[in-house]
Amino acid sequence: MSSVITPLPTDEKEVLFHPELLQKFDINGPRYTSYPSADRFHPEFTELDYLGALKRVAKADQALSLYFHLPFCPNICYYCGCNKIITKDHGRSAKYIKYLAKEMAMVCAAMGAQKKIPITQLHWGGGTPTFLSHEEMIELMHHTREHFDLLPGGEYSIEIDPRRVTEADIALLAELGFNRISLGVQDFNLAVQEAVHRVQTIEETQAVMDWSRKYGFNSRSVDLIYGLPKQTPATFKETVNTILKMSPDRLSVYNYAHLPHIFKPQRRIAEADLPGAADKLEILSNTITRLGEAGYVFIGMDHFARPDDELAIAQREGKLHRNFQGYSTQAECDLLAFGISSIGKVDDCYSQNVRTLDEYYAAIDHHHLPTLRGMHLDQDDLLRRELIGELMCQFALDTEQFAKSHQIDFESYFKTEIEELKHLEAAGLLEWQGNQILVPIKGRLLARRVAMTFDRHLRESQARGTYSKVL
Repeated sequence: MSSVITPLPTDEKEVLFHPELLQKFDINGPRYTSYPSADRFHPEFTELDYLGALKRVAKADQALSLYFHLPFCPNICYYCGCNKIITKDHGRSAKYIKYLAKEMAMVCAAMGAQKKIPITQLHWGGGTPTFLSHEEMIELMHHTREHFDLLPGGEYSIEIDPRRVTEADIALLAELGFNRISLGVQDFNLAVQEAVHRVQTIEETQAVMDWSRKYGFNSRSVDLIYGLPKQTPATFKETVNTILKMSPDRLSVYNYAHLPHIFKPQRRIAEADLPGAADKLEILSNTITRLGEAGYVFIGMDHFARPDDELAIAQREGKLHRNFQGYSTQAECDLLAFGISSIGKVDDCYSQNVRTLDEYYAAIDHHHLPTLRGMHLDQDDLLRRELIGELMCQFALDTEQFAKSHQIDFESYFKTEIEELKHLEAAGLLEWQGNQILVPIKGRLLARRVAMTFDRHLRESQARGTYSKVL
């Protein structure tokens, strides 16, 4: 079930950007790449639970999604909150690839696979996936195709650090079957780059964009971050204008989450260098205006896309989805995840692998899947996951249709939530139109805040300190 949404008008700033609302509702909250969010996972979920889920999903005989976490980076970026390993030793990555192959074989054996499992989506994330040598990339894709059938028309994507690739790398990735790339940029201003220990030239970035077109990639996405040290509204305007000249298909404009108590590298960032709240709002306002002028459509959260991009089309048709990689055109298919700290979604479960190489290798050497934690979703979780997905992707929910689909009385089931929605409605973050909950354009930057109302686990714990800000 889904709702068809009208795309944004051209003048996005006027209707999308409302600073008084952003200031009032700028609180910590989940990003809802999953529901329940990953901080709800627990160690009582074990390898046996994951094995059971794998057997159940195998019986469905449907196409799946794959994620590989490739954690190696040659240098550290101070803002980064990813699970990474800083090294220049390719002996470490070569060993890791061999263990990924073993994990794939174990998972497919647990599923009782008699043939290659069909795949419609694959993603290499990190870390820096292009840290791998050509031989390692070829080996990993060889092992992947031994067990899985990458179907024509699927989304096969990889995260790229433009500082670490050559034309030969991009040519090889195309040959291996990748058709989408995501480029980390963050900011082109040298003072900002030096403050976060990531110096990257415009020329390096442009070259990767050009090579991706030369070798037939379908889509180019660029990641920017606002709120970094030394940033100003004027300097970030320059970065956005430079990126627009490169004509990416999609842009993600993330709010930097400064959580040095969780991510140790962020302790090297001087808090005094971070832009204040007013500057951050101006940066966001300027960016929304400029992207609107350039014809990009606001997809949700921090994502923008060209009107002819598959994400924008999927949203207009009510077919947009959200998963651990963000917004997606793929249906809500199960996700098999490989490598340290990777998170999979299988049947009615989430499962996360151990976080360190030593634990990962030890588990596989002892013929165990490297499961660290996870959770079984009960019927309430599954119901709320669908509801939150609708709000985050379509900005609308037909409560009558939803109630019929799940055989509930919406008003009584969500009595507490409906009462809590009243102050969001009064503020303009949502509207009721008959049986429909709609997030109007002025509330769409804060759709995450509307979704939080339906998060039972968040209400029960109120533990918001580990989340990033809504904006």
